[in-house]
Amino acid sequence: MKKLSSLLTMAAAMLAMGSCGNKTQPVPFDDGDSTGLERVDPTVYGICGEATAMHTLQLLTDTGDTLLLDLTSARDNNNIYGGLQMGDRMAVIPNAKKTEAVMVVNQSTLLGNWVMPNPIDGSDEVGISIKEGGIAESIDQSNIVYRTWRLANGRLELVLIREGGSEDEETYLYDFVKLGPDSLVIKDAEDVYEYGRQRPKQQYGSEVQLEESSFEDFKM
Repeated sequence: MKKLSSLLTMAAAMLAMGSCGNKTQPVPFDDGDSTGLERVDPTVYGICGEATAMHTLQLLTDTGDTLLLDLTSARDNNNIYGGLQMGDRMAVIPNAKKTEAVMVVNQSTLLGNWVMPNPIDGSDEVGISIKEGGIAESIDQSNIVYRTWRLANGRLELVLIREGGSEDEETYLYDFVKLGPDSLVIKDAEDVYEYGRQRPKQQYGSEVQLEESSFEDFKM
């Protein structure tokens, strides 16, 4: 009986191990400090170092490593998004040896409020606010509520819910087309979305410019 009990225990343990191996591990959102996080994609996160040059990226990684990555391939394939600025936070997909950058996304450039004309009537601007810590918020959209964002395998992932619907979260993936100081262009399998960085609204009368006074103004 003891032998049979041991065999049954071993079989149960093997089944448990097999079932755990089939589970898909969720990828955490990049909250600005990805140290110790297990990822299913090869993206490396870090800070753009002062040794960065035209064809070389120095990446000070979250795990404490310093990588010097050749940018030739990324530049040739137009896979550098958001520019290279010392001190900015970067997301980089390197080659297997971590000697070359295949794709670079400047996360610091990506942060901010991005808007486009309302596609329904163009009367106002709607968009998305991409914030630190993986937080995403809607801009003047009553039916869409953005929740979170992250970079996954070099693509922008957005999670949202639709007001008045089932309240279930929906996940969308977008490829980068362009990312600059004032423009964000992304696409999915069907459409291209062109955003501009939202600028502060001008106050009434702010466009009135006064001439500088001169000596002639005070002559009697």
